[in-house]
Amino acid sequence: MMGRRNNTNVPGFILTGLSDSEEVRIALFMLFLLIYLITMLGNLGMILVIHLDLQLHTPMYFFLTHLSFIDLSYSTVITPKTLANLLTSNSISFMGCFAQMFFFVFLGAAECFLLSSMAYDRYVAICSPLHYPVIMSKSLCLALLTGPYVIGFMDSFVNVIWMSRLHFCDSNVVHHFFCDTSPILALSCMDTYDIEIMICILAGSTLMVSLITMSASYVCILSTILKINSTSGKQKAFSTCTSHLLGVTIFYGTMIFTYLKPRKSYSLGRDQVASVFYTIVIPMLNPLIYSLRNKEVKNAVIRVMQRRQDSGN
Repeated sequence: MMGRRNNTNVPGFILTGLSDSEEVRIALFMLFLLIYLITMLGNLGMILVIHLDLQLHTPMYFFLTHLSFIDLSYSTVITPKTLANLLTSNSISFMGCFAQMFFFVFLGAAECFLLSSMAYDRYVAICSPLHYPVIMSKSLCLALLTGPYVIGFMDSFVNVIWMSRLHFCDSNVVHHFFCDTSPILALSCMDTYDIEIMICILAGSTLMVSLITMSASYVCILSTILKINSTSGKQKAFSTCTSHLLGVTIFYGTMIFTYLKPRKSYSLGRDQVASVFYTIVIPMLNPLIYSLRNKEVKNAVIRVMQRRQDSGN
């Protein structure tokens, strides 16, 4: 392991991980491995069911397919390396660290804006149901999908360019379990004020713009639902949004708690717990939220299984 060095050309970093206790590390390995397997099965299963069932070939499930893809990729960027570090060396190369940071920011930002696209889809479905097929055309769906990926890539590219300007001349020990911006900034021996401001602007604008977009959509949705006279109509309208709202609340709650605060308030233990939640746990929860609370998905699973059973007979 590399100790302290007076060198700006750091070839690699040491991730302190989540615990020094061997018993705790083994227990965390087993827990995270189980969560990762459920994440893989849940998100791949969601993608497969939507692909195989023609009744789910709608804009809502088109976006949900990509949400599952992003969650799967998001978890894969962090979890396998975390699992390896829990059992073996905690080292990560300089390039490996910045590659992990790039894809983490890219996928996180893309998910923020994809959730906004999904909120707009629900707004059109509830507020303009008769015009829904016309408004949510294939070209608009592709635009609402491409936008989050492009914005996420640009956000991540600028973030990593600024972070690559850092000098590391004192220690290469990162007090975290993956390469996130706050612990890397804390490790630098140069004045990071300008970089912190830029990253804060990027993170803040990503979270706030997407959150404001979603909030505006749901204010319109709520206003429309309240105008519905029948109780059953209100319940049906609410049911189409509850899964998305629950997923958004969990995702944004932990992201805002972690990133929209000054570096001086950075707390290793508290921020690591939040980071575990949004990098490892949430990608597992999303397919469960959207499947267990969605009758259409559950019915689609039954139809797919029946077709496979019939074809086997």
